[in-house]
Amino acid sequence: MEKLVITGGNALRGTLPISASKNAALPLMAAAILGPGTCRLGRIPQLRDITTFSHVLRIAGAEVSREGDGLLIDASRINFPEAPYELVKKMRASFYMLGALLGRCGRARVSLPGGCAWGPRPVNLHIDGMKALGATIDLEEGYVVASAPNGRLHGGTIVLQPSSVGATVNLLLAASTARGGSRIENAAIEPDVVVFCEMLQAMGARLHGTGTRTIEIEGVPLLRPATFANCPDRIELGTFMIAAAIAGIPEKPVTLTGARADHLGQDFMGAFLRTGARFEIADDKILIIPPEVLTPVSIVTAIYPGFPTDLQAQWTVLLACCEGTATVTDQVYGDRFNHIPELARMGIEVRVNGNTVTVAGGTKLKGARVMSTDLRASVSLVLAAMVAEGTTHVGRIYHLDRGYERLEDKLSTCGIDIRREAYDEFAAPEVPA
Repeated sequence: MEKLVITGGNALRGTLPISASKNAALPLMAAAILGPGTCRLGRIPQLRDITTFSHVLRIAGAEVSREGDGLLIDASRINFPEAPYELVKKMRASFYMLGALLGRCGRARVSLPGGCAWGPRPVNLHIDGMKALGATIDLEEGYVVASAPNGRLHGGTIVLQPSSVGATVNLLLAASTARGGSRIENAAIEPDVVVFCEMLQAMGARLHGTGTRTIEIEGVPLLRPATFANCPDRIELGTFMIAAAIAGIPEKPVTLTGARADHLGQDFMGAFLRTGARFEIADDKILIIPPEVLTPVSIVTAIYPGFPTDLQAQWTVLLACCEGTATVTDQVYGDRFNHIPELARMGIEVRVNGNTVTVAGGTKLKGARVMSTDLRASVSLVLAAMVAEGTTHVGRIYHLDRGYERLEDKLSTCGIDIRREAYDEFAAPEVPA
């Protein structure tokens, strides 16, 4: 197993590149199997989740290979419409194969998903939506077994309550090749979903209302392969903005390149400015100017364009670096707080009450041995370690590797003392002499 070893107290300075979006790349990869032939996807990050999903596609029959910074996906033969438990348990996004295989083959056998170890995130929206499109659904030994009458869904109307990125993507995959029209109401409007819709349209899908809460789909018999480039990762952008605010040199800009500031949403950008940190946007560059003193700002997560739930753990660390008390309330996933006990080991004064965390800032953080519990929790531990006294060992970073590309390389280039080491998690501690 591997860990990150971080010695705190070093300022973040210089330029940090923003990688391509993981959350958009996975739907793009799923869309590629709807068109017989080879799709060329540009700007696909090299992450554990991308590797896992590549294996899922290969099992279905696709050929997946690296080409430059992207992927070639040859979906000429999709002859095994199944996504096995051994892979789907590692990553919830593998469940996109339900819609992709129904859309391409008219049948699918997909394991119920796994992913981050927090919170119930049921797939009933996906299953009910597929039924509304005409699919017959059975549950067999932990698998969703779906089939379309005569090989193609007939289409239908689905109202998503609540709005869901995963369900919106899955239903679009399935509905794009239905015999009739479909309508998704209360659809997700996240930038990752919009980019995914643009990929489907490049493949010949007939979509109306992209980027709105109502998407209408005119089904076509088959999509065609396309060449398409991914967008930057908005969650990495928000993470690095927070990192610059807490660990940068006051009034000295940190530059973030390859970014799309408009993808973060007004709630995050507004909250960030209220902390006293500033930013300047020039094309795909964002300059972050840390303040002398950070002001605590309470936030409430919400679906896009609200404050992203994927940035609430990082925001908790920012609040610990402020003078004063503020709260983080997660309305999207009310129990997404597995990082709190680990942050408390580093000295953060924090209290959890239901779906709200209260942070009393101003206490000096200290290095400790901590453990990652999920993707975004793991990066919050890295941020805390950057500003803590002493050395922090962040274990189980396979969670981190699911969503952050070359994180330690990027941070070390910008002045952070961080390195990756192998370790034995179950080794007995040394006995003092």
